[in-house]
Amino acid sequence: MAERLLLVGFGNMGRALVSGWLAHGREAGAISVVDPNPDAREAAAALDIAASAGWPASVRDRDASPEVVLLAVKPARLDDVLQDYRALGERSLFLSVAAGKTIAKIAEVLGPEAAIVRAMPNTPAAIGRGVTALCANDRVTADQRAVCAALMEAIGSVEWLDDERLMDVVTAVSGSGPAYVLLLIECLAEAARELGLDPELAERFAVGTVAGTGLYAEQSDSGAAELRQQVTSPGGTTEAALEVLMSDGQLAELMSLAVRAAAKRSGELSSE
Repeated sequence: MAERLLLVGFGNMGRALVSGWLAHGREAGAISVVDPNPDAREAAAALDIAASAGWPASVRDRDASPEVVLLAVKPARLDDVLQDYRALGERSLFLSVAAGKTIAKIAEVLGPEAAIVRAMPNTPAAIGRGVTALCANDRVTADQRAVCAALMEAIGSVEWLDDERLMDVVTAVSGSGPAYVLLLIECLAEAARELGLDPELAERFAVGTVAGTGLYAEQSDSGAAELRQQVTSPGGTTEAALEVLMSDGQLAELMSLAVRAAAKRSGELSSE
């Protein structure tokens, strides 16, 4: 029997999750949504999912408590939202996708007995191609870990972390990473336009190249460095370009600095 899910927040990530769950055969009747926005509740209702502006009275009884409360609200709202669910701290599993909010911060409100899993998905989750990092406190059982993995695998792949501090690194690489890749697409397209390619055609070539290369790397048994070497013919066009990009390690250093800056900021946000 499917777990009773209470999804708090029906924004972009909440909708991506529900879309993935339904596509993987989870019953709409086992899902409830809480969101103060009437448009969000209307969107949930259109999927035959019960939606309310606040915690539904139907789940206040112990026997009807949700097995999983998935927190998909903006980080700035999380502290206030958690106050409404303190009574479930010893009953339900809490799965949070609120960026930058540590397990310890969540436990401060829910109590030390609460089973809490923190998740960091990324934006490709919207098309079921996300990658999510998960980290659990010691109150989470093996069965509950399996439940969380199954819920997040509906929007892509899942990786578990033993050390929550590494969430800052994951945030910097995969959480913020889509923006880096999109910037690469922008730069490729702009370079093509400067050399005379039609703007729309330049965009299509840039997007298609990046998207296709990502799939190629994902489906290959070789690492990225080896694949790069395979497509770089001595004395060819690719080598000429890479000599510029890899000159004195500038691109690698710039990317390292960017990821470090994002990780540092993630740590700062977690402590606020």
